Amino acid sequence: MFMTGWVLPRLCVVALAGALLAEPAACVEITIALGAEPTTLDPQLADDGSERAINDNIYETLLARMPKGDLIPALAEGMPAQSAPDAWRFKLRPGIKFSNGEPLNADAVVYSIKRIIDPKYNSQQISYYSAITDAKKIDDLTVDVITKGPDPILPARMYWMKVVPPIASTKPDFIANPVGTGPYKLLNWTRGSSIKLIKNDAYWGSAPSIDSVSYRFIGESATRLAGLMAGEFDVITNLLPEFTERAPKAKVVVGLEQPVMVLSALTGVTQDKRVRQALNFAIDKEGLAAGLFGNYASISQGQLLAPSYFGFDPQTKAYPYDPDRAKALIKEAGAQGKTVIVVGTAGRWLKDREIVEAVAQMWSEAGLKVDVKIFEFTEYLKRLFDRNARPDAIFVSNSNELMDADRPLSAYYSLSGPASSNADAEMKADIDAARAETDTAKRAALYHKVVEHAREQAYMAWLILLNDIYGTSDRLAWEPRTDAKLLVKEMNVKK
Repeated sequence: MFMTGWVLPRLCVVALAGALLAEPAACVEITIALGAEPTTLDPQLADDGSERAINDNIYETLLARMPKGDLIPALAEGMPAQSAPDAWRFKLRPGIKFSNGEPLNADAVVYSIKRIIDPKYNSQQISYYSAITDAKKIDDLTVDVITKGPDPILPARMYWMKVVPPIASTKPDFIANPVGTGPYKLLNWTRGSSIKLIKNDAYWGSAPSIDSVSYRFIGESATRLAGLMAGEFDVITNLLPEFTERAPKAKVVVGLEQPVMVLSALTGVTQDKRVRQALNFAIDKEGLAAGLFGNYASISQGQLLAPSYFGFDPQTKAYPYDPDRAKALIKEAGAQGKTVIVVGTAGRWLKDREIVEAVAQMWSEAGLKVDVKIFEFTEYLKRLFDRNARPDAIFVSNSNELMDADRPLSAYYSLSGPASSNADAEMKADIDAARAETDTAKRAALYHKVVEHAREQAYMAWLILLNDIYGTSDRLAWEPRTDAKLLVKEMNVKK
């Protein structure tokens, strides 16, 4: 049952020597409702938005972004400079420690980079760092990050890579016991229910105004809204567009989420290009956007890039909605009545199940038998990243926090990408060449070639671009960020 009003301020709770002690001060607490529970709290292992929502408050990166996207120093004391054509040099702030006392120094940064790029570690985030080959300690507070040839967007990559402690991260329980340099640290994780963070009193930066934050895992949008309206939650993610008038406050920002169907060109009925093209022609994208999201979505232009990203090709356009052509192509390919297996999840992204089911219905009307399989998020991720068993179509909502074409094209277009479903060696070569190209015009031209080619081959069914919609309590003062990070240190509670 939801609470019907605000509770009186509670005493702050801190962890000390394994015991919980009460302090004689009112505790400023908030609660955030997420659509799914994190699969892990190891910040380098999974590509999981719920993990990021929590770990962004525990761990830090060499560089950070301002709310509107500009890169700024974080653990680094200044912006990096190239020390060689294939190396960027970072100088670290002195005196920073992890919450367990380990020093944040060059050894920790080198260790963190080597850890995440190690193929044996098998990070799902590897597409963010595909250009990095090594890291070298110059002195205790100086690190060179080595790349495979020039990498013009290396600073943006370091905005994303969280630095981990070399000792604590080797322990078997690290996935459930995070240790970072950030403004908060873990108090407890009640599996299947909640996670609670408390303020890190040894934090090197400015102390946040909120003492503790609890995260609840609520898959149903309506249930999250009910909790918000009852005063149980202060922030809910993925507020439904039709509920914006009912929330105490609705916050909308131009988002990074781009729902898409990755189509397999390797196996199954979608191995035929004509079928993949038909699946694109069969989707009424304008109807999908308007029917499910009202004024909070726009049409993807036949590429896994938004107009604000470097590499976006203004000449590549969305497949038009043409159900007759879709039926003709399916008939031509001899695919009428054949089965397309569609994999999705529910609760992780805004209206994810509804998108999958709407697209499946359109594909059925084009003459295919569509078998929709909705998995809980952990199981869904296994299927997304299992390159040995690619489904005919798998729903993904891509968010491109690097704001550059390299990451989504490396992850979803390149044949070596962890979530790609093609064997296109020529396209991979162009993606690799663009990554190392320092001439801006030549780099853009390579990306334009890639997205035009992928559109013609219909390696995906491109759908829509979403705004991020949050619901917040009346007492919370906060503005959402372009990169969708839920940084509690940027939040305040009205007194």
